Amino acid sequence: MLLLHIPQVFFSVLIGAFSIGQASPNIEAFANARGAAYEVFKIIDNKPSIDSYSKTGHKPDNIKGNLEFRNVHFHYPSRSEVKILKGLNLKVGSGQTVALVGNSGCGKSTTVQLMQRLYDPTEGMVSIDGQDIRTINVRYLREIIGVVSQEPVLFATTIAENIRYGREDVTMDEIQKAVKEANAYDFIMKLPNKFDTLVGERGAQLSGGQKQRIAIARALVRNPKILLLDEATSALDTESEAVVQAALDKAREGRTTIVIAHRLSTVRNADVIAGLDDGVIVEKGSHDELMGKRGIYFKLVTMQV
Repeated sequence: MLLLHIPQVFFSVLIGAFSIGQASPNIEAFANARGAAYEVFKIIDNKPSIDSYSKTGHKPDNIKGNLEFRNVHFHYPSRSEVKILKGLNLKVGSGQTVALVGNSGCGKSTTVQLMQRLYDPTEGMVSIDGQDIRTINVRYLREIIGVVSQEPVLFATTIAENIRYGREDVTMDEIQKAVKEANAYDFIMKLPNKFDTLVGERGAQLSGGQKQRIAIARALVRNPKILLLDEATSALDTESEAVVQAALDKAREGRTTIVIAHRLSTVRNADVIAGLDDGVIVEKGSHDELMGKRGIYFKLVTMQV
Protein backbone atom coordinates (compact mmCIF):
# COMPACT_ATOMS: atom_id res chain seq x y z
CA MET A 1 0.00 0.00 0.00
CA LEU A 2 2.87 2.33 0.85
CA LEU A 3 4.38 1.81 -2.60
CA LEU A 4 1.07 2.79 -4.19
CA HIS A 5 1.20 6.24 -2.50
CA ILE A 6 4.74 7.06 -3.61
CA PRO A 7 3.71 8.23 -7.14
CA GLN A 8 0.92 10.35 -5.66
CA VAL A 9 3.32 12.04 -3.24
CA PHE A 10 5.88 12.53 -6.01
CA PHE A 11 3.43 14.17 -8.38
CA SER A 12 1.95 16.31 -5.57
CA VAL A 13 5.41 17.65 -4.72
CA LEU A 14 6.12 18.19 -8.41
CA ILE A 15 2.89 20.14 -8.97
CA GLY A 16 3.50 22.18 -5.78
CA ALA A 17 7.01 23.09 -6.87
CA PHE A 18 5.74 24.05 -10.32
CA SER A 19 3.04 26.26 -8.79
CA ILE A 20 5.55 28.00 -6.54
CA GLY A 21 7.77 28.58 -9.54
CA GLN A 22 4.87 30.15 -11.42
CA ALA A 23 3.97 32.40 -8.48
CA SER A 24 7.48 33.59 -7.59
CA PRO A 25 7.66 36.33 -10.28
CA ASN A 26 4.54 37.90 -8.71
CA ILE A 27 5.84 37.99 -5.14
CA GLU A 28 7.24 41.49 -5.63
CA ALA A 29 3.88 42.65 -7.01
CA PHE A 30 2.12 41.24 -3.94
CA ALA A 31 4.56 43.09 -1.67
CA ASN A 32 3.98 46.36 -3.53
CA ALA A 33 0.21 45.85 -3.43
CA ARG A 34 0.36 45.33 0.32
CA GLY A 35 2.24 48.61 0.75
CA ALA A 36 -0.23 50.44 -1.48
CA ALA A 37 -3.20 48.94 0.37
CA TYR A 38 -1.70 50.15 3.65
CA GLU A 39 -1.58 53.73 2.33
CA VAL A 40 -5.15 53.51 0.97
CA PHE A 41 -6.58 52.24 4.26
CA LYS A 42 -4.58 54.86 6.16
CA ILE A 43 -6.39 57.55 4.15
CA ILE A 44 -9.77 55.82 4.63
CA ASP A 45 -9.23 55.59 8.40
CA ASN A 46 -7.98 59.17 8.66
CA LYS A 47 -10.39 61.44 10.53
CA PRO A 48 -10.68 64.90 8.92
CA SER A 49 -10.00 67.88 11.16
CA ILE A 50 -13.09 69.56 9.67
CA ASP A 51 -16.08 67.19 9.57
CA SER A 52 -18.57 68.39 6.94
CA TYR A 53 -21.16 65.89 8.24
CA SER A 54 -20.95 67.02 11.86
CA LYS A 55 -24.24 68.09 13.45
CA THR A 56 -22.51 70.29 16.00
CA GLY A 57 -22.14 74.03 15.66
CA HIS A 58 -24.37 77.07 15.65
CA LYS A 59 -26.94 77.74 12.89
CA PRO A 60 -27.75 81.46 13.02
CA ASP A 61 -31.35 82.42 12.23
CA ASN A 62 -30.30 85.43 10.19
CA ILE A 63 -27.09 86.02 8.24
CA LYS A 64 -26.33 89.56 7.08
CA GLY A 65 -23.06 88.65 5.39
CA ASN A 66 -20.48 90.86 7.12
CA LEU A 67 -17.12 89.13 6.68
CA GLU A 68 -13.84 89.72 8.46
CA PHE A 69 -10.37 88.19 8.28
CA ARG A 70 -8.54 89.21 11.44
CA ASN A 71 -4.76 88.72 11.59
CA VAL A 72 -5.05 85.46 9.64
CA HIS A 73 -1.92 83.33 9.23
CA PHE A 74 -1.96 80.10 7.25
CA HIS A 75 0.23 77.39 5.77
CA TYR A 76 -0.90 74.17 4.12
CA PRO A 77 -0.46 71.05 6.31
CA SER A 78 1.82 69.35 3.77
CA ARG A 79 4.07 72.44 3.44
CA SER A 80 4.39 73.92 6.90
CA GLU A 81 7.58 75.75 5.96
CA VAL A 82 5.78 77.79 3.25
CA LYS A 83 3.73 80.57 4.84
CA ILE A 84 0.85 81.57 2.55
CA LEU A 85 -0.93 84.20 4.65
CA LYS A 86 1.07 86.30 7.09
CA GLY A 87 -1.38 88.41 9.03
CA LEU A 88 -4.22 89.04 6.58
CA ASN A 89 -6.71 91.70 7.69
CA LEU A 90 -9.81 92.36 5.59
CA LYS A 91 -13.39 93.50 6.20
CA VAL A 92 -16.21 93.01 3.69
CA GLY A 93 -19.51 94.70 4.50
CA SER A 94 -22.90 93.11 3.87
CA GLY A 95 -23.81 93.36 0.18
CA GLN A 96 -20.37 94.70 -0.71
CA THR A 97 -18.17 93.38 -3.53
CA VAL A 98 -14.45 93.14 -2.79
CA ALA A 99 -11.97 92.07 -5.45
CA LEU A 100 -8.68 90.41 -4.48
CA VAL A 101 -5.82 90.98 -6.91
CA GLY A 102 -2.16 90.07 -6.86
CA ASN A 103 0.49 87.88 -8.41
CA SER A 104 0.11 84.08 -8.49
CA GLY A 105 0.81 82.49 -5.11
CA CYS A 106 0.04 85.59 -3.04
CA GLY A 107 -2.86 83.90 -1.19
CA LYS A 108 -6.01 84.91 -3.08
CA SER A 109 -7.49 81.43 -3.58
CA THR A 110 -6.37 80.39 -0.10
CA THR A 111 -8.49 83.21 1.31
CA VAL A 112 -11.55 81.79 -0.48
CA GLN A 113 -10.79 78.28 0.81
CA LEU A 114 -10.59 79.53 4.39
CA MET A 115 -13.96 81.24 3.96
CA GLN A 116 -15.51 77.83 3.11
CA ARG A 117 -13.65 76.11 5.96
CA LEU A 118 -11.84 73.75 3.65
CA TYR A 119 -9.00 74.64 6.01
CA ASP A 120 -8.74 76.56 9.26
CA PRO A 121 -6.25 79.37 9.89
CA THR A 122 -3.13 78.45 11.83
CA GLU A 123 -3.53 81.80 13.61
CA GLY A 124 -6.19 84.48 13.62
CA MET A 125 -9.91 84.29 12.89
CA VAL A 126 -12.39 84.38 10.03
CA SER A 127 -15.83 85.61 11.07
CA ILE A 128 -19.33 86.16 9.69
CA ASP A 129 -21.39 88.86 11.39
CA GLY A 130 -18.80 88.90 14.18
CA GLN A 131 -19.04 85.15 14.84
CA ASP A 132 -16.00 82.89 14.38
CA ILE A 133 -16.92 80.52 11.53
CA ARG A 134 -15.35 77.63 13.49
CA THR A 135 -18.33 77.84 15.85
CA ILE A 136 -20.85 77.62 12.98
CA ASN A 137 -22.13 74.25 11.73
CA VAL A 138 -19.95 73.35 8.72
CA ARG A 139 -22.79 72.16 6.50
CA TYR A 140 -24.87 75.25 7.31
CA LEU A 141 -21.89 77.50 6.57
CA ARG A 142 -21.37 75.99 3.14
CA GLU A 143 -25.08 76.20 2.35
CA ILE A 144 -25.06 79.98 2.73
CA ILE A 145 -22.03 80.32 0.44
CA GLY A 146 -22.19 80.05 -3.35
CA VAL A 147 -18.96 79.30 -5.20
CA VAL A 148 -18.14 79.69 -8.88
CA SER A 149 -14.62 78.57 -9.79
CA GLN A 150 -12.46 78.67 -12.90
CA GLU A 151 -13.25 75.12 -14.08
CA PRO A 152 -16.80 74.12 -13.08
CA VAL A 153 -17.43 70.47 -12.24
CA LEU A 154 -20.42 69.15 -14.18
CA PHE A 155 -21.61 65.56 -13.97
CA ALA A 156 -22.68 63.24 -16.79
CA THR A 157 -26.38 63.81 -16.26
CA THR A 158 -29.00 66.37 -17.28
CA ILE A 159 -28.78 70.14 -16.96
CA ALA A 160 -31.57 70.12 -14.37
CA GLU A 161 -29.82 67.50 -12.24
CA ASN A 162 -26.53 69.39 -12.37
CA ILE A 163 -28.29 72.49 -11.04
CA ARG A 164 -30.20 70.43 -8.46
CA TYR A 165 -26.88 69.38 -6.87
CA GLY A 166 -26.79 72.92 -5.48
CA ARG A 167 -29.86 72.15 -3.33
CA GLU A 168 -31.55 68.78 -3.16
CA ASP A 169 -35.09 69.99 -2.36
CA VAL A 170 -35.20 72.59 -5.14
CA THR A 171 -38.30 72.84 -7.34
CA MET A 172 -38.35 73.18 -11.12
CA ASP A 173 -39.64 76.75 -10.79
CA GLU A 174 -36.65 77.62 -8.61
CA ILE A 175 -34.29 76.00 -11.13
CA GLN A 176 -35.77 78.12 -13.91
CA LYS A 177 -35.44 81.26 -11.78
CA ALA A 178 -31.76 80.53 -11.08
CA VAL A 179 -31.12 79.78 -14.75
CA LYS A 180 -32.63 83.12 -15.79
CA GLU A 181 -30.47 84.95 -13.24
CA ALA A 182 -27.43 83.16 -14.68
CA ASN A 183 -28.26 84.22 -18.27
CA ALA A 184 -28.56 80.54 -19.23
CA TYR A 185 -32.28 80.25 -19.94
CA ASP A 186 -32.17 81.23 -23.62
CA PHE A 187 -29.50 78.74 -24.67
CA ILE A 188 -31.11 75.93 -22.65
CA MET A 189 -34.49 76.47 -24.30
CA LYS A 190 -32.85 76.17 -27.73
CA LEU A 191 -31.56 72.66 -26.93
CA PRO A 192 -33.70 69.72 -28.18
CA ASN A 193 -34.33 68.33 -24.69
CA LYS A 194 -34.04 71.64 -22.84
CA PHE A 195 -33.50 70.98 -19.11
CA ASP A 196 -33.34 67.22 -19.75
CA THR A 197 -30.33 67.60 -22.07
CA LEU A 198 -27.39 65.38 -21.07
CA VAL A 199 -24.25 67.49 -20.66
CA GLY A 200 -21.74 64.63 -21.04
CA GLU A 201 -18.74 63.80 -18.86
CA ARG A 202 -17.53 67.03 -17.20
CA GLY A 203 -19.94 68.96 -19.42
CA ALA A 204 -18.23 67.94 -22.65
CA GLN A 205 -21.37 68.66 -24.72
CA LEU A 206 -21.41 72.33 -23.68
CA SER A 207 -19.16 75.27 -24.48
CA GLY A 208 -17.03 76.89 -21.78
CA GLY A 209 -19.43 79.80 -21.38
CA GLN A 210 -22.45 77.50 -21.18
CA LYS A 211 -20.79 75.32 -18.53
CA GLN A 212 -19.92 78.37 -16.48
CA ARG A 213 -23.49 79.68 -16.61
CA ILE A 214 -24.81 76.29 -15.43
CA ALA A 215 -22.33 76.50 -12.55
CA ILE A 216 -23.57 80.00 -11.71
CA ALA A 217 -27.19 78.74 -11.70
CA ARG A 218 -26.17 75.90 -9.38
CA ALA A 219 -24.61 78.41 -6.99
CA LEU A 220 -27.65 80.72 -7.12
CA VAL A 221 -30.32 78.04 -6.67
CA ARG A 222 -29.53 77.92 -2.95
CA ASN A 223 -29.92 81.73 -2.74
CA PRO A 224 -26.59 82.22 -0.95
CA LYS A 225 -25.86 85.18 1.30
CA ILE A 226 -22.20 85.11 0.27
CA LEU A 227 -20.79 84.62 -3.23
CA LEU A 228 -17.18 83.57 -3.92
CA LEU A 229 -15.99 84.00 -7.52
CA ASP A 230 -12.58 82.41 -8.04
CA GLU A 231 -11.26 83.15 -11.55
CA ALA A 232 -14.78 82.52 -12.87
CA THR A 233 -14.11 83.98 -16.33
CA SER A 234 -10.37 83.46 -16.80
CA ALA A 235 -10.71 80.36 -19.02
CA LEU A 236 -13.24 81.93 -21.41
CA ASP A 237 -12.86 83.73 -24.72
CA THR A 238 -13.77 87.41 -24.94
CA GLU A 239 -17.33 86.85 -26.22
CA SER A 240 -18.17 84.19 -23.62
CA GLU A 241 -16.55 86.26 -20.89
CA ALA A 242 -18.87 89.19 -21.61
CA VAL A 243 -21.99 86.99 -21.30
CA VAL A 244 -20.78 85.25 -18.13
CA GLN A 245 -19.61 88.51 -16.58
CA ALA A 246 -23.07 90.00 -17.13
CA ALA A 247 -24.54 87.00 -15.29
CA LEU A 248 -22.07 87.41 -12.43
CA ASP A 249 -22.82 91.12 -12.13
CA LYS A 250 -26.50 90.26 -11.83
CA ALA A 251 -25.79 87.44 -9.35
CA ARG A 252 -23.82 89.56 -6.91
CA GLU A 253 -26.56 92.17 -6.47
CA GLY A 254 -27.55 92.23 -2.80
CA ARG A 255 -24.94 89.60 -1.87
CA THR A 256 -21.61 89.87 -0.10
CA THR A 257 -19.14 88.95 -2.82
CA ILE A 258 -15.43 88.19 -2.98
CA VAL A 259 -13.99 88.21 -6.49
CA ILE A 260 -10.64 86.81 -7.59
CA ALA A 261 -9.51 87.53 -11.13
CA HIS A 262 -6.38 87.85 -13.21
CA ARG A 263 -8.28 89.68 -15.93
CA LEU A 264 -8.48 93.02 -14.21
CA SER A 265 -11.24 94.24 -16.52
CA THR A 266 -13.59 92.06 -14.44
CA VAL A 267 -12.74 93.70 -11.08
CA ARG A 268 -12.59 97.41 -11.82
CA ASN A 269 -16.26 97.91 -10.88
CA ALA A 270 -15.89 96.28 -7.45
CA ASP A 271 -16.74 98.41 -4.41
CA VAL A 272 -13.25 97.82 -3.05
CA ILE A 273 -10.15 96.37 -4.71
CA ALA A 274 -7.59 94.84 -2.33
CA GLY A 275 -4.05 94.17 -3.49
CA LEU A 276 -2.32 91.16 -1.93
CA ASP A 277 1.42 90.68 -1.80
CA ASP A 278 3.30 87.98 0.10
CA GLY A 279 0.30 86.98 2.20
CA VAL A 280 -0.85 90.42 3.35
CA ILE A 281 -3.04 93.19 1.94
CA VAL A 282 -0.81 96.09 0.95
CA GLU A 283 -3.40 98.44 -0.57
CA LYS A 284 -7.16 98.97 -0.79
CA GLY A 285 -9.38 101.35 -2.72
CA SER A 286 -11.32 101.91 -5.92
CA HIS A 287 -9.84 101.45 -9.39
CA ASP A 288 -9.07 105.15 -9.76
CA GLU A 289 -7.60 105.42 -6.25
CA LEU A 290 -5.26 102.47 -6.73
CA MET A 291 -4.18 103.61 -10.18
CA GLY A 292 -3.19 106.89 -8.53
CA LYS A 293 -1.12 105.08 -5.88
CA ARG A 294 0.89 103.31 -8.60
CA GLY A 295 1.30 100.21 -6.43
CA ILE A 296 0.76 96.51 -7.12
CA TYR A 297 -2.65 97.04 -8.77
CA PHE A 298 -1.22 99.70 -11.06
CA LYS A 299 1.57 97.31 -12.11
CA LEU A 300 -0.89 94.49 -12.83
CA VAL A 301 -3.12 96.76 -14.91
CA THR A 302 -0.27 98.20 -16.96
CA MET A 303 1.03 94.68 -17.66
CA GLN A 304 -2.32 93.82 -19.30
CA VAL A 305 -2.68 96.99 -21.35
